[in-house]
Amino acid sequence: MRYSHQRELILREVQSRTDHPTAEQICTSLRAECPRLSLGTVYRDLNTLVEIGKIRRVSIPGQADRFDGEAQAHQHLWCTRCHRIESLYIPQEKVQALLDECQDIRVQDWALTVFGLCSQCAASSQE
Repeated sequence: MRYSHQRELILREVQSRTDHPTAEQICTSLRAECPRLSLGTVYRDLNTLVEIGKIRRVSIPGQADRFDGEAQAHQHLWCTRCHRIESLYIPQEKVQALLDECQDIRVQDWALTVFGLCSQCAASSQE
């Protein structure tokens, strides 16, 4: 793959953030450094980075895709109140064991997203 300065900027931006940004958020953030950066370029480069395994896509039905630069295997929580995404660290073996119990299917890949309240929203609802 050919080197791209813009792709490198996008990768660095995603990897430096923990808020699982959208393409639009990434584009807005990088425009100060790269004023001619287009949203189309950001989308194309994000798709390429996902395809080559440098970042992960977090898909929430009805929402814009989010992107995650954390390399460690993990899952996600989508807060149904504040719409924030938090990383969850459930041991891969536990999730794989559950999938292995589904004998009628052949799992090729998986991603787990939990829907509920994030730690901040859960704490505020108990007050």
